[in-house]
Amino acid sequence: MPKNPVDLIISASWIVPVIPTDTLFPDCSVVIADGTIQAVLPTTEALSVYSTSKHVQLHDSVLMPGLVNAHGHAAMALLRGLADDLPLTEWLNGHIWPAEQRWVSAEFVRDGTDLAMAEMLRSGTTCFADMYFFPDEIAAAANRAGMRNQIAFPVLDFPSAWARSAEEYIHNGLAVRDDYRDSGLTSIVFGPHAPYTLDDRALQKIALLAGELDAPIHIHLHETQDEVANSIAQFGIRPIDRLRKLGLMTSQTQCVHMTQVSDGDVRHLQETGASVIHCPQSNLKLASGYCPVQKLINNNITVAIGTDSAASNNSLNLFQELRTAALMAKGADHDPTVLDVHQMLRMATIDGARVLGMEKDIGSIEIGKKADLIAIDMATIEATPVYNPLSQLVYTDSGRRVSHAWVDGVLLLEQRRLTTLDESDILARARHWQRRISGTSQTTGPAL
Repeated sequence: MPKNPVDLIISASWIVPVIPTDTLFPDCSVVIADGTIQAVLPTTEALSVYSTSKHVQLHDSVLMPGLVNAHGHAAMALLRGLADDLPLTEWLNGHIWPAEQRWVSAEFVRDGTDLAMAEMLRSGTTCFADMYFFPDEIAAAANRAGMRNQIAFPVLDFPSAWARSAEEYIHNGLAVRDDYRDSGLTSIVFGPHAPYTLDDRALQKIALLAGELDAPIHIHLHETQDEVANSIAQFGIRPIDRLRKLGLMTSQTQCVHMTQVSDGDVRHLQETGASVIHCPQSNLKLASGYCPVQKLINNNITVAIGTDSAASNNSLNLFQELRTAALMAKGADHDPTVLDVHQMLRMATIDGARVLGMEKDIGSIEIGKKADLIAIDMATIEATPVYNPLSQLVYTDSGRRVSHAWVDGVLLLEQRRLTTLDESDILARARHWQRRISGTSQTTGPAL
């Protein structure tokens, strides 16, 4: 009987499909055609049924869905290490805002996004959500690189190099949305920066437009204790209550950070269906607080995970983020059973996809889904012995062992070599920005 021809077969020692949950397939293969998963079978069966000129054999490796980094500011990779170990207000007012006002441009965003994508791909992220100035440059860079992405166009009451007012931010952002309406890789959503950087009129307009367009809203919310206290002092209610009053809390609202969560906040999230994006390392580094992840999950609230920017985290390695999130939750709850390895991997894959509205296409290895996949080498000193591959994925530095990455079945990383991004060129451009930014004068302005 003739074999069915396909584009690609990837065989691995272990496959982590994510769905079905808590499952590990040994010695299996993923069969891919037209960028889509056609079958997941034992390798001997796959090779007997299908034929291909491209058979990638990954011995002593895990094959799993590509990671979904649900929140970041990619271009800020160019500000990595600019200011460390400072209180949040001093970090923002004295360093980050001045640097952004002085340097942010289309060129800055393009070069910083390329740097961030190279780091993310090399540590297992194949889909990222972003919020930053010049979202058209971010989207263009992501499409050139072949990475899947959700771009939240920023909206603030403050001027920047990209727009002068909330109205202009919205106008410019909707134009970018029109440009990428039919993109297979990019979705453009509303990105009101935070309740404290927008007045009621602007927030109401965003709620109205997002409702009309059936578009998601990506917003920083309850990031610090001061944010909540200031809202109560100014408006008499918590930020989440204000957003709900203004119509911004819906099932498509993506609430970033949520380190200050009351029982009432949990009820609001439940009732509206809004989701949460946890950024543990950034929140720890800036001493912003703790997101009660297990409590949210216990109340059927979807929680994804993000790195935030390299300026406040210093790393865009989502595997590191998983380890930190797991350890943080266990320590905070005094319970070693919370956020086990299965839950952590779901947060970085299928739950990230759900939060971004992409769960029908990515986040798990299932027939009919996009072939967004990564491979992690387990034949290293740091990963040996392998009693439980899932444990190694979460509790060891798996990001440094990512060997391959595919998006839509297209190879973007091969044996840790980027195929669509020029590493030497990216490094040269980043070092150029380092020389320009070092030692410059500073003035104040808004940051994301």
